[in-house]
Amino acid sequence: MVMGALPEQVDVAVIGGGVGGYVAAIRAAQLGKGVTLVEKEKLGGHCLNYACIPSKTLIHISDVFYEAQHSQEFGINVGNATIDAKKMLEWRLGASKKLEDGVGFLCKANGVEVLKGSATFISPNSIQLTDGIVLEFKKAIIATGSEPTVLKGFEFGNGIIDYKQALMLDHIPASMLILGAGYVSVEIGTLYAKLGTKVTILARSDVLSHFDRDAVDLVKKRMTDLGVSIKTGVTPVSRQANSITLSDGSSVAAEIIVVATGLSPYTKGLGLENTKVQLDQKGFIKVNGSLQTSDPNIFAVGDVIGEPLLAHKAIRQGVVAGEAASGMESAYSNMAVPAVIFSDPEIAIAGEVKEGNGIKVTKFPLSGLGRAVALGTTKGFVKIAYEDDGLVKGVEIVSPDANSMIAEAALAIEMGATLEDIADTIHPHPTYSEAIQEAAEGALGRGIHFFYGKKGK
Repeated sequence: MVMGALPEQVDVAVIGGGVGGYVAAIRAAQLGKGVTLVEKEKLGGHCLNYACIPSKTLIHISDVFYEAQHSQEFGINVGNATIDAKKMLEWRLGASKKLEDGVGFLCKANGVEVLKGSATFISPNSIQLTDGIVLEFKKAIIATGSEPTVLKGFEFGNGIIDYKQALMLDHIPASMLILGAGYVSVEIGTLYAKLGTKVTILARSDVLSHFDRDAVDLVKKRMTDLGVSIKTGVTPVSRQANSITLSDGSSVAAEIIVVATGLSPYTKGLGLENTKVQLDQKGFIKVNGSLQTSDPNIFAVGDVIGEPLLAHKAIRQGVVAGEAASGMESAYSNMAVPAVIFSDPEIAIAGEVKEGNGIKVTKFPLSGLGRAVALGTTKGFVKIAYEDDGLVKGVEIVSPDANSMIAEAALAIEMGATLEDIADTIHPHPTYSEAIQEAAEGALGRGIHFFYGKKGK
């Protein structure tokens, strides 16, 4: 744009090219709108480049490496397996680059204009980019995501890194100290433990404190078996070089210190004060059911609007916002947002799985499942929460492949399925997914592969 030129006009401006943003942009473009997507770094955002894809890539690599060293019971003797950390990082970066390029292709194919830079609202109907370009829009969608929360006294730098940097290491550290005990800490701690790092996790209360203890106990036991040291009931007080002093007076030293104490909404520099957009007490953007902010021309999706901070939630919201900003009567009204922890074993949950207030819970252990016995993965279970009429309210899966299996549970909840619907659906054999069917059959009093006790007449 030359000096003195009029502002560019666009139907929909999307700020942030992460999974929520690029999905919103493509959906609006599919509906015939002129769309400009502004991204300051890489298309795909944190999910494709720094979080979801990188972590799951490295988790897979660590699993393969660990299994290569511990498969003697299956008759496999690999010998002295080694890991090439630089090659591992090269693969991880390559996977992200392929996906980033794919997003770029999809945006171009759908007619989405992509501009590089940051954007700041200068009015409720215009944004200015870092290169001085001004865009006037009819509708805007904020999809700026979140950023790692800074822990006071343990700011990033000088040997302290965030989870993104922990997934960019070109070597396997001898030791790693992780501050925080949420799912990010568990995933990173487990993958590096399998690669040979001595990992210590500091937890203010406990690991995965907001999750079902039946599931967490299995994960903690596995982490302990892998050599992970979990210190609970402590907080970091001060740091000297690579040593952290704890609230109980003890100290822990490690080559790498990772702060993983949560995520904060990314709204800095957006110029929201020049709009009617409102924030809640935690700094997240307030939206209604159509993901519209308090400024009627501005929508928001993903991490920047609050919990749960999950990529697949952002993707669904991107679709809704793209449609709503294009004039469709679209609303974000999903009943279940599945959550997955890529621990060992994996934990996946959809809906609520709590007994009481008219809700019952059935549980089927993997020890009764043919595939689990064959593969030596019997430490796990499936729980289903249901009402007296059999309506499914929630499902929890602790199992290999839980990440894929939970989609069935989410669909069941969205469709208003009952225990009988699940039990009467033929599941392929031998698979882990049979455990969902088995749990439903157990609740109906017709369990076959696990003895629930004799039912009274």
